[in-house]
Amino acid sequence: MDAIATLARTGPSSLAAAGHRSSASLRPSASLSFAAAYSRNRGHVGLSTVGWSGRANRAARVTTNRIVASSEVEQSYIMIKPDGVQRGLVGEIISRFEKKGFLLKGLKLFQCPKELAQEHYKDLSERPFFPKLIEYITSGPVVCMAWEGAGVVASARKLIGATNPLQAEPGTIRGDLAVQTGRNVVHGSDSPDNGKREIALWFKEGELAQWESVHTPWLIE
Repeated sequence: MDAIATLARTGPSSLAAAGHRSSASLRPSASLSFAAAYSRNRGHVGLSTVGWSGRANRAARVTTNRIVASSEVEQSYIMIKPDGVQRGLVGEIISRFEKKGFLLKGLKLFQCPKELAQEHYKDLSERPFFPKLIEYITSGPVVCMAWEGAGVVASARKLIGATNPLQAEPGTIRGDLAVQTGRNVVHGSDSPDNGKREIALWFKEGELAQWESVHTPWLIE
């Protein structure tokens, strides 16, 4: 539209001359300009949305600040929540991490007691939704997993997706398999330190397997 307005200001002859150009010759530049603008702004679309619930908004900011790619070998605690177990998504979720190339060090189906759930989520104990969260996480069995790999904490969080599934990107676990924050299928450690703490909390000594995958040379130089 800007191009047409400019031609109109320069006079009818210029506009008429422009009319002889092939429309196909104009389309690529317009498409490329739009694509470039979309690409520049794309990373800010989700975070600039106003009106998220307080919990989801704060979680998004924390996630953005904490996720830092690392080449260090780390461990992350990943837990499939009761809704994921009840919906038969265990194999689907495990396969996401296996296909990525991370090493499974611990795995068990577990009925979480109330005390353990309260300790795990103690940083949320003052929040109004805390009792409901504890009731939910103890409502059925969970699948506890310890995954190991270079940068596994940040990468796992990206595989899982945003706390609010409606804000999670397609292709992520929550983006593909969930629709509500209160039923968002899976938990993942948000820092290497919390990965260590949570694995120690959910797994007893001797429950982690010490092994090396034959795939490792094909994943890491």
